[in-house]
Formats: sequence, C-alpha cells, structure tokens
Amino acid sequence: MSDLRLEELTASTISAANSLTLKPGQEAFIQPETYSHVESELDPSGSWPRVVMDGDEVVGYIMGAFDDDAHEDFLRAALWRINVAAEAQGRGVGRFAVQAFADEARRRGFDHVTVVWASGEAGPEEFFKAVGFDIVGETPYGENLGALTL
Repeated sequence: MSDLRLEELTASTISAANSLTLKPGQEAFIQPETYSHVESELDPSGSWPRVVMDGDEVVGYIMGAFDDDAHEDFLRAALWRINVAAEAQGRGVGRFAVQAFADEARRRGFDHVTVVWASGEAGPEEFFKAVGFDIVGETPYGENLGALTL
C-alpha cells in the first residue's frame, strides 16, 4: 500500500466501491441505526464521498458530511461510512482515509470529527480507537459516539 490516494466518487469508481468485499461479519456494522434516522436531514451539498485508491485499484470507500448548521453537534463533521476491502485491511488504508477526512475537516475550520458505531464482535470499535477516536457518549439507540480531536 505505497501508492494510496483519495479520489472523488465518480461513475467510473462507484461500481468498484459498491463491490468492496468486507471480512465475514462486518456487513452488520455498515450503517448504525442512528444514521438511518437522521439521513434525511443531511445537507447533500456537504456530502464528502471518496474512494481510496492503491495504484489503479479501489481498496476503500469513505463517506462523511460537513454541515455547520446541523442541529446536532455530532452531525457537523461526521464520518458516516468507511469500508476497506477485506484483503486490504490491516495495511493502513482505513487510517489513511480517516486522516484525509480529518484533514478536510480541519481545512474547513472544524476542531473535531465524530463517528457513530455499534459494539459487537467483528465491529469497528477497535479500529476507531486505534485511529484516535475516544468514546464521548451514546446515542439514543445504544450506539457509541466517538470524537477525534483535531
């Protein structure tokens, strides 16, 4: 993974992003319940979908949103989804993507980014902690609310 870079999600990369195969059990953690309930409130102009490329191969997908006017703090600079191909996990792809999202948030004037995840075996908790997120609360649905200070 020496040639990692981010690219905007386009018609030429969307199929590969949608076809990323996760490790067994990870599919259950793709979208927390909390996000399902607030998705309609998102400002589409603040959406930040990107693919992680390694050379010519799509190895990851990250989607976040930036909305200064969001009614909840955790929606202002929120990481909504991060998927890394099973064969690329453990090689820095996810860390690279989160750092890129954090850099974009910092560039836009945010002092922290947030993410919501459900606990469970094969879930993303250890990853989020490893890249610097701290659990700062819980959603009404019992999910973890994490924040990464920039």
